[in-house]
Amino acid sequence: MNASPDALSTLVDTRRVLVTVGAGGVGKTTTAAALSVAAARRGKRVLCLTIDPAKRLAESLGIAEMTTEAVTVDNARFEAAGVAMKGSLTAMMLDTKHTFDELVVRYSSSKDKADKLLSNKLYQYVSTSLAGTQEYMAMEKLVAVKDDPRYDLVVLDTPPTANALDFLDAPERLIEALDSATMRWFVEAFQSSGKFSLNLIAKSAAAVLKGIGKITGGGFLEAMAEFIAELNDLFGGFKERASRVQQTLRGSDVAFVLVTSPAPPAIKEVLYFAERLEDARMPRGALVVNRFHVPPPFAERGVTEADAAAGIAERGLSLEEDAPARLVQAHGDAARLASLDAANVRALATTAGGMPTVRVAELETDVHDVALLARLSDVLMSGGV
Repeated sequence: MNASPDALSTLVDTRRVLVTVGAGGVGKTTTAAALSVAAARRGKRVLCLTIDPAKRLAESLGIAEMTTEAVTVDNARFEAAGVAMKGSLTAMMLDTKHTFDELVVRYSSSKDKADKLLSNKLYQYVSTSLAGTQEYMAMEKLVAVKDDPRYDLVVLDTPPTANALDFLDAPERLIEALDSATMRWFVEAFQSSGKFSLNLIAKSAAAVLKGIGKITGGGFLEAMAEFIAELNDLFGGFKERASRVQQTLRGSDVAFVLVTSPAPPAIKEVLYFAERLEDARMPRGALVVNRFHVPPPFAERGVTEADAAAGIAERGLSLEEDAPARLVQAHGDAARLASLDAANVRALATTAGGMPTVRVAELETDVHDVALLARLSDVLMSGGV
């Protein structure tokens, strides 16, 4: 189904958080930026939060560099492009480690325990490089800024879908990891003296760990035991936060905007994500289909070489002799491509269970400045083509 003209407009006006998700290269970051611009033009104070390593969002907004500090785009930049801005637009890139550090300080039972964990070498690795950490910390940051009174709307731009799926599982995986048998072994083996002892755990586990120790050295096991013991001190706080993250994503003031192109692989990926959202009881807001090919004029009846020759003459153009034939071929290719896109999107809308679908026609150029972002925001707010 096509979207009602106000499908995305309603989401922008009524939701507190919009999360854009999609495969790589489908215009997800640009869509997030355009939704942010649309809301700011309507008078909202908007925060656009990104964890996109390509940082294309900064380029589109004219920011020299996206940083981990909130940067408000100067409204004069919009005014110079002829775009009236009633609200404000602030952009920020996620700092995974800083967000993790804040949680450690908040939930440690003492300052000494927090300092001990923050200085642990394994923690320094986990807080920046462990798979899934970035995704979970993005959700933590989202929860933190969601209630920030400085903003009326938070737009979260996520990584490509394969990684964005981690958002749905990250809180659960964190709790499972902290409460696992392996974690309990290490905590038991780490005595109150702060020394690692294999005598305190099951023989089978001790044998495995001894083997690991021969490869990595005892210092590694000592550091790991200390890291896990200190992290265990935070278990209650993290469990509480993970639960809150899950509840936040299911809130009535949150909506996921799924972004795709008409290409079957991208559609297949976004449908998988839509199913995951439904299974997790998380609010699906709308589908955005970027780079949709609109049928050329006279697509239904076709164009003849006589039509093409007449058009060339009418415009006073001087072209090669075979130009009419080539124009007829190009017109036919465009019509077939538009027909294929339309069929793909119809199948998408049917399979997506009634989600409003906003089609965005392929633009003549990449969206690289605020004027083009404003133009795209108009298309999104009006329901697409």
